Amino acid sequence: MKGEQLLLVLMVIIIASGQALGNPALNEPCQGEEYVNTIRASGTGTVDIATSIVDKRIALEYYNVLYGTGDFEMDSQNQVSTSSGSIQGQINGSQAPLNLLDNTRMTFSGTTPLVGFKSIKSRAFYGGIGAEVQESFAVTEMERNATAFFASTAPASGAPTSAHLVGVDSKNSFNGTWQTDASWHKIFYKDISTHESFTGVFEVEKLLKFHENPVSEPVVSPCASIDC
Repeated sequence: MKGEQLLLVLMVIIIASGQALGNPALNEPCQGEEYVNTIRASGTGTVDIATSIVDKRIALEYYNVLYGTGDFEMDSQNQVSTSSGSIQGQINGSQAPLNLLDNTRMTFSGTTPLVGFKSIKSRAFYGGIGAEVQESFAVTEMERNATAFFASTAPASGAPTSAHLVGVDSKNSFNGTWQTDASWHKIFYKDISTHESFTGVFEVEKLLKFHENPVSEPVVSPCASIDC
């Protein structure tokens, strides 16, 4: 194969691959399912909380772990639905349909550190965008107001969709260590990563989101503007 022909074939492959890189919103399963977990707790003692949610139909992996001993108060609600139209969340000042919404208000004080870990992942293998956000901490004192959110399906009602959307919005005052790690990877196309860590006495506000708007893109001819 001549060099010019090989170059043209490579251009066609790259352009075709680029058109496939945009992930349209997933179709909502016919069998709608919801999960709601609300917790209000206040007291002194040992806290042990663990949540794991994997739903391949909406490309979601979610993990949340909290463990420690001390004075503890929390008001938390976690909602997951295969129908994004049934969950509405305030994201950066705007209403958005979501498949997962996790709101938590919490205070803690103790000599033994409170350890927390949260991960939200949009699995590319199941139709997601390959984005992940992790948040973790080990603190002896903390005041926390945090929201985690995720969307991947187009509402059956035809309402405007957020899909795909992965992120966290949190305000934290603490004594200890708090950090976030996030990444968005698409093979041969996109690689974004961020890491932030604070150790000591801090106040930190953070909003991080990965968003892909599922809009069809025009197909560009490999012969555009050149003679083939």
